[in-house]
Amino acid sequence: MPYKIFVTRSIPDAGIKLLQANKNVSLDIYERDQQIPRKELLRRVRGADIILSILTERMDKEVMDAAGPQLKMIANYAVGFDNVDVKEAARRKIVVTNTPHERVNESVAEHTVALLFALAHRIVETDAFTRAGKYHAWGPKLLLGTSLVGKTMGIVGTGRIGSSVVKRLHDGFGMKILYSDLNRNKDLETTTGAKYRTLEKLLVESDFVSIHVPLLKSTHHLMSAKQFKLMKPTAFLINTARGPIVDEHALVEALRNKTIAGAGLDVYEGEPLIALNPRDIKELRQMRNVVLTPHTASATIEARQAMSETAAKNILAFVRGKVPPNAVK
Repeated sequence: MPYKIFVTRSIPDAGIKLLQANKNVSLDIYERDQQIPRKELLRRVRGADIILSILTERMDKEVMDAAGPQLKMIANYAVGFDNVDVKEAARRKIVVTNTPHERVNESVAEHTVALLFALAHRIVETDAFTRAGKYHAWGPKLLLGTSLVGKTMGIVGTGRIGSSVVKRLHDGFGMKILYSDLNRNKDLETTTGAKYRTLEKLLVESDFVSIHVPLLKSTHHLMSAKQFKLMKPTAFLINTARGPIVDEHALVEALRNKTIAGAGLDVYEGEPLIALNPRDIKELRQMRNVVLTPHTASATIEARQAMSETAAKNILAFVRGKVPPNAVK
């Protein structure tokens, strides 16, 4: 009997074609390009041997119960896996995988740099200014931004993506790099001259701070009111990691009070809402010194196809009795 696989949302076709070409699997795909309603998810997973999930679906005890005792694998279409109850899966001996890939690292690193440029050169604000017909004449003080060359970049977390950001900014713009992590990154220090700092010292010294750590209990609200007060009033925060790493209410207050200069956000605490608090949502949308993108840091054709292919290869390895290359431990 073929393995029954339920795909919780239509994904790029690279991985789907790989799975369809294998006679040992049978696919059931939720084809709508929208988040699957919870009730339908619980109904559709019934009898599945494998669930190919995306980060918007909570893979928790309820889903595992609904699927049934034959569920053997959850292949998560995402680099992060905070939407999966990994402990519950392990208790049931369900294999969990994710989709890290160099293409994803490159895309998120590029998006981080794009947010950096947008903030420093006020791209979104100046675009709106020009479209509104407000540009009447060049002026020496018109919409002044800030340069990147020679400034200090603080990177919180130097895994694959954080390190990619460091190399781009050091090699391309000669920025001074500070980093904070659980362990020293000697390779990064050697190749870019990056200097290790505690998070507190990094925040005090940096002109730009970019978050690149996973969402864990220890990183929840890693950036909150105390941390914002340490930052320079001219500094900018960028978050392309996970929303709850930043206390968004504290961030809104810091922006409102000009404790920091601005922020670039691709992820949010109350996703898909921009924030948990309705007032914070309204303020963030109106702030000209904030750039908001809808969790699209990895949204390139190349990255999303690579993620699809990686998810499929994880599944096919499991089906063949092998340990999936990206099994979560």
